[in-house]
Amino acid sequence: MIHRGRRLRHDPFVRSLARETRMSPDTLIWPLFVQEGSNCREAIPSLDGQFHYTPDRLAEAVDEGLEAGVDKFLLFGLPSHKDACGSGAYDDEGVVQQGLRTLRERYGDRIYLVTDVCMCEYTDHGHCGILCGHDVDNDKTLTYLNRIAVSHAKAGADMVAPSDMMDGRVASIRRALDEAGYQSLPIMSYAVKYASSFYGPFRDAAGSAPAFGDRRSYQMDFHNAREAMLEAAADEAEGADILMVKPAMSYGDVIRAVRERTNLPLAAYSVSGEYAMIRNAGKAGLIDEHRVMCESAVGVYRAGADILITYYAKELAAAMKAGDIG
Repeated sequence: MIHRGRRLRHDPFVRSLARETRMSPDTLIWPLFVQEGSNCREAIPSLDGQFHYTPDRLAEAVDEGLEAGVDKFLLFGLPSHKDACGSGAYDDEGVVQQGLRTLRERYGDRIYLVTDVCMCEYTDHGHCGILCGHDVDNDKTLTYLNRIAVSHAKAGADMVAPSDMMDGRVASIRRALDEAGYQSLPIMSYAVKYASSFYGPFRDAAGSAPAFGDRRSYQMDFHNAREAMLEAAADEAEGADILMVKPAMSYGDVIRAVRERTNLPLAAYSVSGEYAMIRNAGKAGLIDEHRVMCESAVGVYRAGADILITYYAKELAAAMKAGDIG
């Protein structure tokens, strides 16, 4: 006797019909690094296959994304000058603001632009807020995050994504956006962001490693899952439109738990260390990079994510189109 599961798996067309986890290029967001200057596209050694772009060449990445079927991008800025209050982050002529205006003028509404709202890439101490001694002053930082979000909105952002993990920042940014006339601009909150060792390549790419200490006083302890529910619930109550869990690979249980407790769209960020491990193991011939990339992505969606932020966005979109996943 051939059992039902066997029958469903036998024929590729039936297998596709019976697939439980569905994916689409529409749900992918590709992170891009924007650096100050002009006419520059530089490879990032710690993130093989990814690049730093000056605003005037950022369209090269967007064109590649559109060709692959990716039309949503998350912008991170690399300023030429850093200071104690991260002034480049909220400067209307800052590097992300330049990138936003350049892309908006070229593409109009054909693309969707999300911006990272944080200060670690812009501060000379590498922490995500304003310092009081060696500690981040949560409440003082909120004012600066508000300025960043409004500046990004003015420059053409479709959505802002605060990644700082300050308490109360979603409500504070929501008020600031509303008062500035951006009542319809959504917030994707890094609601559950762990103090993870998976961020190493990003910190190298963005020059955002802390000059002293670490970020465990405001990012989450990776031992904790119940705390993640509190963080997600708080951001939802404050007005977040999308919640995010970061990283993704080792946090499927957290993605699932958040999914079961909210009806908001849920994003997961497959971070730089996850990408680098798969990429480098593939280059070394230790794994089939394409298959592991696909399997890892499916695992994130299967856990409950609706949206995947990933450096493999182009490749995953191509795999979906080819029927390898989807």
